[in-house]
Amino acid sequence: MKKAFLVGIAGGSASGKSTFCEQLKNALAGHNIMVFHMDHYFKPKDMRPYVSAPITKKMYMDDNHPTTVDLPQLKKDLSTAINDAEIIIIEGLLTLFDDEICQQLDLKLFIECRADERIVRRLKRNMERGLTFDEISNVYLDMVRYRHDEYVEPSKWKADLILNGSMFSEKALEIIVGAIKSERGRNS
Repeated sequence: MKKAFLVGIAGGSASGKSTFCEQLKNALAGHNIMVFHMDHYFKPKDMRPYVSAPITKKMYMDDNHPTTVDLPQLKKDLSTAINDAEIIIIEGLLTLFDDEICQQLDLKLFIECRADERIVRRLKRNMERGLTFDEISNVYLDMVRYRHDEYVEPSKWKADLILNGSMFSEKALEIIVGAIKSERGRNS
């Protein structure tokens, strides 16, 4: 049996990665699909790095740095799953950043969304989780945007396709699903 077809979805915080991942999974219903969310691989809080913000020098837990994710465990789980599923979708900020993971991907997607829209989405989402406007905006302005520029944005150039995170495209989803099904059919 051929190994699973691996799809990687990256993009900035609140760009629409999880939303597109769910749309893709639903569009591929009927196939044996496994989804890996990098957020589920955060290290315990006491093992995550802390960093001083570039401008304010305030200390933050750095959830946007590669060392905050248990990449060895994710890679181990992927290697186990690769023969147990037809299609594997991996989504997260750093999906295209890690070279070892990126090289395994059959299709690399980047969800592009302007920073102003992403911060508004992040505010809405995190305020629903009980955080205050100031807590969310401070960490974004002090840390998240810098890590985005350092790790997330440069990884976009590894993508096969860059998708519009501001507006869902049924046509883009159809094309991606068609490509996955065609490739799976060719290699089965």
